[in-house]
Amino acid sequence: MKTLIDNKKAYFNFEVQDKYEAGLILEGWEVKSLKTGRGSINSSYIKIKGSEVYLVNATIATWKSGFIKSPEEERKDRKILLNREEIKKINIKVKQVGITAVPLELYTNDKGIIKITVGVVRGKKKFDKRQKLKDEDMKRRIDQDRKKYNF
Repeated sequence: MKTLIDNKKAYFNFEVQDKYEAGLILEGWEVKSLKTGRGSINSSYIKIKGSEVYLVNATIATWKSGFIKSPEEERKDRKILLNREEIKKINIKVKQVGITAVPLELYTNDKGIIKITVGVVRGKKKFDKRQKLKDEDMKRRIDQDRKKYNF
């Protein structure tokens, strides 16, 4: 499993409640571009329309051949492949106040197929984010002291 694109901001801004692995419908040039790491899912989100799920606002850079001329092609909605039960579970959770669905990462599985991890998340408050930064800083300092004094 090789991670192609990671949404690091999602883990900082949101508290992940559930994760779902799903397929993604892509064109050939999009696959090539993603496998070289030329894309972004930082500002994207998941939208449910009826019984279908879409990745909205994800950017995939055009491939070097340049046959795609419109910039809308880079930011078009892409269909996510989930089974019916998973779509129902996500839809029920997203209807609750303060809960949304965001993409967490794009990766290739063992067979080389591009997959997406969809996370059902709740937004963090500002003090939660500050506390996380403090905890990480404290852990870093403790590790430095252990290394320095050979503990």
